[in-house]
Amino acid sequence: MKILVTGAAGFIGFHLSTLLLSRGHQVVGIDNINDYYDVNLKYARLKELGVDKASASQFQKEVRSETHPEFKFSRINLEDREVINNLFETEKFEVVCNLAAQAGVRYSIENPHAYVDSNIVGYVNLLEACRNTGVKHLVYASSSSVYGLNSKIPFSTNDTVDTPISLYAASKKSNELMAHTYSHLFGFATTGLRFFTVYGPWGRPDMAAYLFAEGIRYDKPIKVFNHGKMERDFTYVGDIVQGVMRIIEGEVTTRKEKGELYKVYNIGNNNSVKLMDYIANIEKNLGKKAEKIMMDMQPGDVAKTWADVSELIKDYNYSPNTSVEEGVKKFIDWYKIYNNIN
Repeated sequence: MKILVTGAAGFIGFHLSTLLLSRGHQVVGIDNINDYYDVNLKYARLKELGVDKASASQFQKEVRSETHPEFKFSRINLEDREVINNLFETEKFEVVCNLAAQAGVRYSIENPHAYVDSNIVGYVNLLEACRNTGVKHLVYASSSSVYGLNSKIPFSTNDTVDTPISLYAASKKSNELMAHTYSHLFGFATTGLRFFTVYGPWGRPDMAAYLFAEGIRYDKPIKVFNHGKMERDFTYVGDIVQGVMRIIEGEVTTRKEKGELYKVYNIGNNNSVKLMDYIANIEKNLGKKAEKIMMDMQPGDVAKTWADVSELIKDYNYSPNTSVEEGVKKFIDWYKIYNNIN
């Protein structure tokens, strides 16, 4: 299949592109390479995909991979409607996987316009391009943050999600609503994936695993929110992209026959892990103890997440099987190599 992966220089987008290429698909990757976090990490991911920094840094320049014949990359903003439309008209994608977004729950409180531009305006541009060029299936990243103040555990896609507590969460919920509209009106499949705390090699430096590792490495105190009384459905990136791949490769004809063109799934580890246990695993693999500063809960945050992924297991045989012990070890092994730590 010919597949568009937006956010291909991002954490999940990089891993998904790598997996899809290994399975013989044609992949076109796009990313705007914004500076929300260190762009050098994004360029390093692209280098792994065979795309050099000098070429990738130029906007609207198509770059073919030097190592993967079926991969090419362009630096593009989703908000640029004309460029997006031209890309879709030229490439005629069968499936689109939208992983591009302005990320970060906390950042959305300080920079709301960045979220509206990327997560709403850019997303509508993708929906319109899918509609106008005959794309069969749009798979897109939603987020566990849509559950907001939901107190029922584990989180189920049958739960009401009308109480988002950050603009990031609200933007993701709006994506789901717009996808429903387009599936209903224009007859193409849309699948939303509510991701739960993804971690692993090549992970974002603004996320917990990397922040904790950095603090421990440099003997700096790490911030532990809600005084450590936090639990998260920590999910290894390899399990995540296996699930996304199964959905991308899945048949959508039967969904149309069943009247299920619009679907939303949780995608997580199907388990909740205490934050302090997660930190202990990072300490163990780095061979150092963390100095911890216990802090109150942050605005826009919740104390516990836990994904009910039974629907994804039933429909796509999804099987998250990487334990936190195994996943954290893989992350720290990569972290040491990437940062030249002996």
